[in-house]
Amino acid sequence: MRIISGNRRGHKLVGFEGDNIRPTTDRVKESVFNLIQGYIADSYVLDLFAGSGALGFEAMSRGAKGVVFVDAAKASVDVVKKNSDSLKFGGNVRILNMTYQDFFKTSKDRFDIIFLDPPYNKGFIEPVLIDIVENDRLSDKGIVVLESDDTDMHSEFDGLAVLKQKKYGRSYVTVYQRG
Repeated sequence: MRIISGNRRGHKLVGFEGDNIRPTTDRVKESVFNLIQGYIADSYVLDLFAGSGALGFEAMSRGAKGVVFVDAAKASVDVVKKNSDSLKFGGNVRILNMTYQDFFKTSKDRFDIIFLDPPYNKGFIEPVLIDIVENDRLSDKGIVVLESDDTDMHSEFDGLAVLKQKKYGRSYVTVYQRG
C-alpha cells in the first residue's frame, strides 16, 4: 500500500495484518481519485472509517488542505498516526478515535470531500448518509465518496444525488453530491 500520486507519491503506508481487513486496492484508489480529481485542490476532507488513512493521505498528497480521520478502532487510529508521522503533513491532520456518531455529535465541521469506506454489509451506509445530510456536513459543492460492495446499498439517497458510479470487481465507488 502506497501513495500513488502527488507530492508524497511512492511513499509506503503502514497497513494491517490479518484477513479481516479490506484495504482499498491501489487500482480502486487510483480510479477513485480519477473520478474526483477536480474536487481535491484546497479541500477539507473527512475520512470516516479511516482504517490506515490511505484515502485521506492520498488526498493530502494531491493538494487537500486538511484531513480529519475518524475511526472507532484503536488499532486503526494507531496505524493512521504512524502513517501521519512518516508523511509529515503536520497540523493539517486531525486523528480521532471515536465512532462516527460521536464525531457528528461533537463536531460542527463541514467538508468538501467525505470518504466513506465502512465495513461491508454491517448496516453503516444508510445511517451515515442520513447523518451527513441531516447534520449538514457537506460544503455547498461537497461530495461523498462511498466504497461499497455489490450487496450494500449504493443508489440514490434523499438529499444526495449520484454524480458518478463505477464498479471495480466486487467494489462499487459511488460519488454523491448535495442534491
